[in-house]
Amino acid sequence: MFLRFSGKKSKNRTEEELINEFSSTGDTELLGELYSDYMHLVYGVCLKYLSDRDASMDAVMQIFEKLITEIPKQKIDNFRSWLYVVAKNYCLMQIRAGKAGEKRFKEWALDPGNFMENDTYLHPVDREDNETDMALADCIERLKAEQKQCIRQFYYEDRCYSEIAQNLDIDEKKVKSYLQNGKRNLKLCLEEKNEKKRQ
Repeated sequence: MFLRFSGKKSKNRTEEELINEFSSTGDTELLGELYSDYMHLVYGVCLKYLSDRDASMDAVMQIFEKLITEIPKQKIDNFRSWLYVVAKNYCLMQIRAGKAGEKRFKEWALDPGNFMENDTYLHPVDREDNETDMALADCIERLKAEQKQCIRQFYYEDRCYSEIAQNLDIDEKKVKSYLQNGKRNLKLCLEEKNEKKRQ
């Protein structure tokens, strides 16, 4: 169910010592030892906010990966309290990204002229448009696999180029290319649908 770590438990090291040693060495076994005592706490926080067991289990793993880069940058006085805040903020970001993603995409569909290549966030439209949603979903499904994955991760999951490149194991330039081509193909698809509606 949860992450498993193979390292032996260090009875003589405090949390502060584990944090300091991990920050110095980057040894994820040390972080795993520290994190293992709190995984059920993190899972409970995630379940409270996400209300989904699978999503919460995924979040436990994602938060662990987040700690790898965050801990060395922070001065942590109380690991439990700090971790609670990290978990809570992670969940809130997931919720916000999920709700905003469709609205940001909808705005693009309604006005492609506002959609600039380097935009990372678009202000959401205020109205619901089920017809646009359906047309957009259909056009996304018609995209090539790489374009579809990049579009979904960039807009619906709010990921940056480097994260997408890492997730798909491709170069960032490829991500940019897939996004550009995907947007162009979506625009053509939506224009074609609008043209058929007018006929």
